[in-house]
Amino acid sequence: MDIPGPGPRADGGAGAVAAAGGLHTYQLRLHAEYGPVVRFQLPGAGTVVSVADPVLLEATAHIDKRPERLFQFLAPLFETGNLQVMPAHEHTQWRRLMLSVLAGRPSHERHFASLTALATALADRWGEQAGRGPVELQKDLTALSLRMICEFALGGDDTDADSVIASFEEVLAEYMGRLYRVPAPGAREERARRAEEALAHLRATVDRMVAAHRHGGRADSSDLIGALVEAGERPARIRDTVMVTMLAAHHTTGVAVSWTLHLLGRHPEVAERVAAELDRVLGDRAVPAYADLRRLTYLDMVLKESMRLYPPGPYGARETTEALVLGDHEIPAGTTIFYPFWAVHMNPEYWPRPEEFTPERFTPQEMTGRPRLAYIPFGLGPRSCEGAGLAMVEAALILSVLLKRFRFRPAPGHEVTPIERFVLWAADDIRMIVSPRVPG
Repeated sequence: MDIPGPGPRADGGAGAVAAAGGLHTYQLRLHAEYGPVVRFQLPGAGTVVSVADPVLLEATAHIDKRPERLFQFLAPLFETGNLQVMPAHEHTQWRRLMLSVLAGRPSHERHFASLTALATALADRWGEQAGRGPVELQKDLTALSLRMICEFALGGDDTDADSVIASFEEVLAEYMGRLYRVPAPGAREERARRAEEALAHLRATVDRMVAAHRHGGRADSSDLIGALVEAGERPARIRDTVMVTMLAAHHTTGVAVSWTLHLLGRHPEVAERVAAELDRVLGDRAVPAYADLRRLTYLDMVLKESMRLYPPGPYGARETTEALVLGDHEIPAGTTIFYPFWAVHMNPEYWPRPEEFTPERFTPQEMTGRPRLAYIPFGLGPRSCEGAGLAMVEAALILSVLLKRFRFRPAPGHEVTPIERFVLWAADDIRMIVSPRVPG
């Protein structure tokens, strides 16, 4: 492949990634130096081809295969095969079922009151904390997003949400942590033991929910377990599907909302416009109805611009199953294609002054003149995020509840530094001062 890029390294590229401050910043540097198509070493995957041009990405949009090596670390979470890399012929039907639940308006409406109650409970807690120091947005909002996906995936069943959340955090800390640290042998065994116990608790909890749906006449296709039971899936596959859904959704919504509030705190004029729209649409109501979300058009633009600047998942990957052409380059079958979402979103050819926070980029007029893959916060093609629709509903709901009640401003002296931890995280959280607002 005659593709520009840095020379090979004995360490497989790990040192270059570390020197750049992480893979999320390394991808920006590579494309700034070498152009829209870059060849580089990705630790654990060998040589990959990264594409930051949305027009060239179209040639890869049909690919329905993920590179197995990059997702091997998740395999222990599943008993019926790694759902992140299931074969294309099996994935198509599974994806269709997932979309029927996660992207369907009936299921969103059915759960909306419960999701609203969860968002309101966090707002109440922050209201009590106002004046006592800054809140840690990502810690609290990712916990909220996990509570929301538990409600959605488990169908609102009477289960111990706190124990589910604690167990899932334990599992994530162990299996994802292996990507970023090498603990001492004694600590490694203890962490592995705790993770196995937590994983067993999660599986037992989901099994109880599956049994309740199967034997209690409670199959409801608007919640995930109900839809999988109705489709005739075996219990182990249902359990694994719930696990992968929790994995995918755990941080996405909370991280997206956190970065949005971070940006609004630094752009008070935009925050005032959002607040005015909320007052106009909601009136005296403290929370929106489901139908109100479609009327909050400026809030939607703000959220999208935030996810352009800080995509929750900063990259993705596919594996070519046949040769394809990317511009002047022929890519052989079996090549790992790297999707640098952040670099795509910062491409100045399609996003003038890309580092600026400008929600008006997402007016209908602006969007019409832009390639469809210039904005891909949830990925692209048949392996894009099935929960994108639900994530947007949750994020708009949470932002509506919080921004109707509060103003947010940066905590003095607190530096926010993006780092890559499977999602685009903040190194020391995002700390902000929360104060009540008086509707205009």
